[in-house]
Amino acid sequence: MFIGGLDVGTTGCKLTVYDTSGLYISNSYVEYDVTRSNGEHEIDANIIFESVCTVIKEIAKDYDLAAIGITTFGESFVVVDKKGSVLFPTMLYTDPRGEEECAVLCSEVGMNRLISILGVKPSSMYSLPKIMWLKNHHPEVYQNIDKIMLIEDFIVYKLTGKAQIDYSLAARTMGFDIINKCWSAEVFDAAGVDVRLMSKLVSTGSIAGCILPEMAEKLGLSSETKIINGCHDQVASAIGAGVFETGQAVDGTGTVECVTPVFNTIPNNEQLYEEGYAVVPYIFDGTYVCYAFSFTGGSALKWYRDNFAKYEARLVKNLKKNIFAVLDSHMPNEPTNLLVLPHFSGAATPYMDYRAKAAILGLTLEHTGLDIYRALIEGVTFEILLNLEHLARFGICPQNLYATGGGAASPAWLQIKADILNRPITALAAKEVGTCGTCMLTAAAIGTVVDMHEAKEKFVKYEQTYKPIEKNAKIYARTYEAYKQIYKAIKPIVEGLTYE
Repeated sequence: MFIGGLDVGTTGCKLTVYDTSGLYISNSYVEYDVTRSNGEHEIDANIIFESVCTVIKEIAKDYDLAAIGITTFGESFVVVDKKGSVLFPTMLYTDPRGEEECAVLCSEVGMNRLISILGVKPSSMYSLPKIMWLKNHHPEVYQNIDKIMLIEDFIVYKLTGKAQIDYSLAARTMGFDIINKCWSAEVFDAAGVDVRLMSKLVSTGSIAGCILPEMAEKLGLSSETKIINGCHDQVASAIGAGVFETGQAVDGTGTVECVTPVFNTIPNNEQLYEEGYAVVPYIFDGTYVCYAFSFTGGSALKWYRDNFAKYEARLVKNLKKNIFAVLDSHMPNEPTNLLVLPHFSGAATPYMDYRAKAAILGLTLEHTGLDIYRALIEGVTFEILLNLEHLARFGICPQNLYATGGGAASPAWLQIKADILNRPITALAAKEVGTCGTCMLTAAAIGTVVDMHEAKEKFVKYEQTYKPIEKNAKIYARTYEAYKQIYKAIKPIVEGLTYE
């Protein structure tokens, strides 16, 4: 028996197949485009679903799937009419629309009241302000809306005819009561949005039902194939890493670096939310996660590769080698004396400063490109240490980290992380931890495992654990004290510059 974990991102979707013993079988991936023009950042929900169909059909040719779990990115929503037709392009979280509506909602309800209900600091990045914008600017569209869905429940709806969303995705709308786990009538009323348009709320890992017969025939699936509500993609990574207990966190390094710790008490401190951290219900009753993230993770190394290692990239391509593995093997083995503030795409938590810029300090004529390469890794990791230090102020103190994403494939990077963070970090065997987590949820939903703990035993496999090297950890501890001063020191200078 095979089960599938579907992970839908902003630039592509993938379907990973496991068998019920927890063995990885296969994977299919399709890319699609985002449109960015005139300050509007959009994606076509129809294209997303077509891509989902493509990866399912590709897998279904070879594997009889008993169930498919669905995990997606958050915030972005789809509006459909009574026939299920998409009425408007889907706005991404980076789209600036909704700023004025968010301010109006804050004035109506109050910032502190919203935070206490929603577990997030209000922002136009979330769904509800953008829904308000759509109602204000396109009333002819709004009046024809039959359902408002995020990507997860949109795909579930297209496959089963049922519109239901799990708690973790609902928490990304800015309309979900994280304590009572329901849509907040108070917030929706203040927003002037009909809460009845939203999908039914369900626990993470709930069965939506069997796939529609016509969809089963189209995709080459059995009409008995079950569709499962997965979760927000960051939650899926935590599940796939086996991060189930307080004191544990998954560290995912892709384009963005995100640390997702587990905890069992919601901090009663407004500063947590002011710094951009969001509290999200987790898979066990009374447990939560939050997201500490940097907009620049692996993208910093890709920037270096594309701009300063073009020759090496061409060379290793011909030799069929990984450019990053080659750079890792040639960079200095010792900590650098450079400091990199990795705000190449702005600053995420704890600053949430979209206008922040990157900086490299300490350069001399003696430094080489490979010194800068290692310093980029160090800078990205210092930013994570800064977040862990801030989270500790709120009683969230993960000591055991589990590495996922592209960065987890680099032993050199993992050792640097262990040294800077001064705690062990364990690499996971799964290459696609998010889809592994979704398959774990799916296995539990259809009963091929007793519970998520048995799913962890079967599916989660660990590789090497990297421990801090005392000498390096001491050097980095001193360097970090200097690192913490950079952002505030250069912020006034950056604000005085003009960027087109």
